[in-house]
Order: sequence, then structure tokens, then C-alpha cells
Amino acid sequence: MKVISGKYKGRKLLGFNIDGTRPTMDRVKESLFAMIQDYLAEATILDLFCGSGALGIEALSQNSKYAYFIDKNPKAINIVKKNIETLDITNAEVIRNDYLKFLESTTNTFDVIFLDPPYKTDFISKTLNIIEKRNLLNDKGIIVCETDQLNKVNNNNFTSIKEKKYGDKYIVILKKIV
Repeated sequence: MKVISGKYKGRKLLGFNIDGTRPTMDRVKESLFAMIQDYLAEATILDLFCGSGALGIEALSQNSKYAYFIDKNPKAINIVKKNIETLDITNAEVIRNDYLKFLESTTNTFDVIFLDPPYKTDFISKTLNIIEKRNLLNDKGIIVCETDQLNKVNNNNFTSIKEKKYGDKYIVILKKIV
């Protein structure tokens, strides 16, 4: 796994083998970041269920301003910290926390939110409800969801601006309905 573009292009990232995690493949990541490149400059990023941190690191590599990496798994948190340290990234914060506790307590708002929770859960719908209720997405921001089922990504306050299928997964990009 490596950074595909930007200032950290070509740099290798550590991964891990933990049940319930699956790194986003480089070809999927490349396509995804081509779709969202106009949203990244100077953006504040939330990489929820961050795993290795690959998505948030890619966003920072492409000129995002700051990234928050959230995961409750201590192995994942250690990998993210090592990746950030290896790349000498200083504009990021790594937080070990449950996603619901983080979303209910944060005072930040975000321009890009990456949601890549474990499959076979209802975490996306729960997360979208809290983001909407707490107004955590900035008005021109986007939410990038990776899921195994499109029906998990539905919320009346967000609209899909892009959907793409890659093998057994979908990438769905949402915006607020204004």
C-alpha cells in the first residue's frame, strides 16, 4: 500500500491484518481521489474508522489542511501513528475512540469525511444521522462512504453526487441537501 499522488507520492504505508478491516486498493483509491480532488485543497478531513490512515494521509498529500484519524482499535491506531511519523506529518491528530463517542463529543466541523466502517454493520446510517443532527459537515463538504450495500447509504438530508462499484464494494459520495 502506498500514497498515490501529491507530496507523499510513492511513499509506502504500513498496513495490518485485523479481522473486519480491508485496505482500500490502490486502483480504487486512485479513482476515488480523482473524483474528489476539487474538495481537498485546504480541507479539514475526518478519517473515521481510519484503519491504516491511508485515506486521510492521501488527502493530506493532496494539500488538505488538517486530518483527524479516528479508530477504536489499538493496533490500527499504532499503525496510523507510525505512518504519520514516517512521513513526518505534523498537521494531523490520531484519536483512539469509538466512532459514536467521537461524533457526539467533537466540536469540529469537516470538509471531507471518510466513512469506511466494517461491512455487515449499520455504522454508516448511524454515522450519517449524527453528522446531520450535529451539523458536522460544512455546507460545501462531502462524505465519502465505502460500503458493501448501497441501501446502507441513505439519509434524507444528504444526496448522492457520485456512486461507483468496484468488485464487491461501492464508493458513494454525498453532499448536504441545501
